[in-house]
Amino acid sequence: MKTIQLKSGQAIPTLGMGTWRMGENSQYFEDEVNALRHGLDLGFSLIDTAEMYGEGGAEEVIAKAIEGRRQSVFLVSKVYPHNASREGAIAACNRSLKRLNTDYIDLYLLHWRGAYPLSETLKAFQQLKQQGKIRDYGVSNFDTDDMEEALKTNGGEAIVTNQVLYNLSRRGIEYNLLPWCTNHQIPIMAYSPVEQGRILKNSALQKIAKESAVSTAQIAIAWLLHRPNVIVIPKSSRPEHIEQNYAAQEIALSPQEIETLEAAFPAPSRSIPLQML
Repeated sequence: MKTIQLKSGQAIPTLGMGTWRMGENSQYFEDEVNALRHGLDLGFSLIDTAEMYGEGGAEEVIAKAIEGRRQSVFLVSKVYPHNASREGAIAACNRSLKRLNTDYIDLYLLHWRGAYPLSETLKAFQQLKQQGKIRDYGVSNFDTDDMEEALKTNGGEAIVTNQVLYNLSRRGIEYNLLPWCTNHQIPIMAYSPVEQGRILKNSALQKIAKESAVSTAQIAIAWLLHRPNVIVIPKSSRPEHIEQNYAAQEIALSPQEIETLEAAFPAPSRSIPLQML
């Protein structure tokens, strides 16, 4: 699988598995574990989660799924803003490590901005990195002004990624945030790449998918994978969808197909506030 080299030198896959809404209901626990295991068997190694997902339940699902294969998995987790004080973020990370049953998290993110100063959160991240509990850190749902402030804050120079909402129907970051991050060697992690399914009935997507004998979701993911400096983390707990997500990396969209998609989903003509789900 293709990877992007982070500023730290660590390589991160450009396609991974998201876990939002996992770990919320114990009756689905084994199915979710098996879905993630199936993805790992296919060749996925990047798994994205957060303490928010199932209030830690998703991390427990992951722990079970990666038993015996931790060294081949790239784990991303996130801290709640209300836990992002210096002491709070350290405590939250320790709880995530326990739930994940691991000694370290490959990439630890601030889920979104809250009341605590960035300086406190970044001090916690620096300490966690020095202790070997996290290998890298970054942010999520940060707009351009947030990123500029973060990089001016002590420890901000080590931010390696920004996870944001990005898909064909949510292209606002292309106006300023994506170019800014690219210029600062900070890859974007695109969550909700199919807009929770809402874009899949688009006629342009459907036409290209039908002609290529693939799903509309695969085309939407393939479009993102063709964007430079972008990591894509679709979520699915169904093995057949995980297989389709994995196969999306092999889809080579033609210039004409890309032009058709971008006509159906126009790029922004002005700066707009960062969108979130």
